[in-house]
Amino acid sequence: MDDTTNSTDIRLREGASIAQRLVMSGFAAAVALCFTPGLFTHDTLEIIISVVALLVGTGFVIGIMMAPAVVWIITPNEILIGQQSPFGKLRTRIVAKDDISGLQVPGSKRVKARFQLVFTLVSGERLTSPPISDVTHVRDTVSRIAAQFDVPNVEDPVNPLDASNAEMHLGEPLEAFSARDIRIVALIAVALCAVPYAYKLWRGWPPSHVDILLLPLGALAAFAVYRYANLVTGAFWIIREGDIRVERLWGDGTPRADHIEGNQVKTISVDRRGRSEDEHCIVTIRLRSGKRFRSPRIGSRIEARAVGTEIVRRLGIARESNRI
Repeated sequence: MDDTTNSTDIRLREGASIAQRLVMSGFAAAVALCFTPGLFTHDTLEIIISVVALLVGTGFVIGIMMAPAVVWIITPNEILIGQQSPFGKLRTRIVAKDDISGLQVPGSKRVKARFQLVFTLVSGERLTSPPISDVTHVRDTVSRIAAQFDVPNVEDPVNPLDASNAEMHLGEPLEAFSARDIRIVALIAVALCAVPYAYKLWRGWPPSHVDILLLPLGALAAFAVYRYANLVTGAFWIIREGDIRVERLWGDGTPRADHIEGNQVKTISVDRRGRSEDEHCIVTIRLRSGKRFRSPRIGSRIEARAVGTEIVRRLGIARESNRI
């Protein structure tokens, strides 16, 4: 499934594979089964919780397994839409060129580098396509579709990862936390660790060893927040011809920047960093010096591969280093 610009037809697909469905269903079923022992108790509350957990787990499994797979094939004269559930029949629909009156390309609110085509038909109906997988050529894809369907006034999508940009941006520009926010979080850490000790004193009970141990831990937690809070702001990648500028913050909020050039790269690969391959894939670059750089989250594996391929082209990374 590709929406490559050198093909006559543009193909878009949405829907997890059978293997992904089985993994997600197995996880949901395992979580639900953890509550089954409550069914064999005499506690009414535990029985209710177990029944609700099993029903919710069953609903998740059914929803995951029965979610339809959708395929769009966009040709110069029409759009062929196919939709099929794992255990259902294939349903098809053909949208002719003359039936299309408008086209919009809104971005995703969850994943910024994700775009879908929204066609407005003459009848007023709106059709939303699966995501465009090649996120580095969204403008070319949209321009091509608008031209072949004679749709006027199509606004160019704002795409920070488009290959037509002189600089591709991954992530958001970094901004240090304010000193006020850091102090508030540090005080909360101290307060939470001091609550058990203070409660025992208020009730006239002798504090336990755990209560006393929490006091210095609270001070250490406050120091860690004050000293290293800005390390969690992540990274901002600026991908240019010949190099990548990786911007990050030190713990005290001062900026730092690293530069990656093609001849420094030992390997470049696409990895999953999270629960799902649909939204949590990143590009990982390992340098010959031993340093490793993980990009901000991109999206699905297909989208991350498109970004990785453009990075390989811009940096001139050797073929033997490319593991995308």
